[in-house]
Amino acid sequence: MKKIPIRIMLKKTITYSVFIVLVGLIFMGCSSTKKSKQKTIVSNSNQNTTQVHHSYGNTATAMHNYDFDDHDFISLEPVLKKVKTSNKIDSLAKIGSSTSANEYESLAILDSKSPVADKIVENYLNSDNKEPNGHCLSVSKGRFEQAFKEVHGHSFYQDLPARMATKSYNPKQVFNLIYDSASDTREGWRSLPEEYRGRGNAGAIAYAGMGTLVDSTGIWSGQLQPGALMQVWRFKDDYEKVVQGVNVKKLDPYGHSFIFISYLRDEDNAIIGLKIADQGFQSYRPLVPRDYEVWWGVNLSI
Repeated sequence: MKKIPIRIMLKKTITYSVFIVLVGLIFMGCSSTKKSKQKTIVSNSNQNTTQVHHSYGNTATAMHNYDFDDHDFISLEPVLKKVKTSNKIDSLAKIGSSTSANEYESLAILDSKSPVADKIVENYLNSDNKEPNGHCLSVSKGRFEQAFKEVHGHSFYQDLPARMATKSYNPKQVFNLIYDSASDTREGWRSLPEEYRGRGNAGAIAYAGMGTLVDSTGIWSGQLQPGALMQVWRFKDDYEKVVQGVNVKKLDPYGHSFIFISYLRDEDNAIIGLKIADQGFQSYRPLVPRDYEVWWGVNLSI
């Protein structure tokens, strides 16, 4: 009679132990997944949006650990006011979620003066791969170049004005240097017009006479048109150093290049965010003013 309670007690003990082990494994699994996701976000921010440029327009990845500074918050979901559902073409009803092309159909009816800008947005909305990875500069330029060629039948390089040439560079090289913000301490970089240096795609396109620059005030007051290209800098100090000319080996500039899709507005119709198209780093959610200190855009006119 005494053996039965002992067996039952042992069975209960073993069952309880197995339960504890399983709970432990599940907890460890969730923690591991969480850490893995965090590492992925940090890795993407380093590889895809940190811009380090050399004098010939080549880009390199900065070996910098953003775990220990305030760059990490750029990958987080922004705190936005409640969005008012509207029929306006620049309103978005959903925040921080994947959006299908059908949900963007209203955005395809653009109020712009540029068929190239319209084509950029149209191509993006119809694309099956909205997050191609790669470098932000290459992705934004590829989208611009593809749309230009589809509209005009040739590369935009053929339409660059001869006036862009300098003693050191031809128009194509000048365009690429400004587009890439390829800062340098040598005379070549400083021979480029200062008002376009550091403004990336926006500066290059505006200097080529293919669009109009829009500064931070204009951007956040609603002056951007869908399909506008944008260059931003996390820190104003980085931007100013790039403009003046800096040895990029001694600088870790944090910039980003992307396409503007639409404005996000609150229930009072005030602008609270920008919906963008990039290589997948930040396009999963709207950008907000605190993300960057320097903002430049260019409304296309071609």
